[in-house]
Amino acid sequence: MRHLARNLLSLTAGLIFGFGLALSGMLNPARVRGFLDIFGAWDPSLAFVLGGAVVISAIGYIISRRMESPVLDATFRLPAKTSVDSHLVIGAATFGIGWGISGLCPGPAVASLSFGIPSTIAFTVAMVVGMFAHDRLFATGQPRQVLR
Repeated sequence: MRHLARNLLSLTAGLIFGFGLALSGMLNPARVRGFLDIFGAWDPSLAFVLGGAVVISAIGYIISRRMESPVLDATFRLPAKTSVDSHLVIGAATFGIGWGISGLCPGPAVASLSFGIPSTIAFTVAMVVGMFAHDRLFATGQPRQVLR
């Protein structure tokens, strides 16, 4: 029963996230590129979307810090690695460059697949291939740290 509830909650969260992306116009790569074009026709709408996401995330974080355990799992699971190193910096830079060029990141890319746009499909396929390649090339073999 807990497994079904977890899956239904995950599906619901994904649907809300996708709906929010569509409603805010963030499925349009031109809008994202417009936000990054600070010396041209700058579009600040992404800043408001990001600000709203930070507020919601902060509320969730505050609530989770007061909980003994998650509602649908036995423990909280967070990454064991907390330091900034070259892998993190290179990964963040690669993500940022790809985001700036394409105007897509993983969430909007997956949500945009429903439009069937060839460039979005190509981006998503390349993203998935890159994720699998990264996991094979840089696997640490270390499990995630269980906190609390």
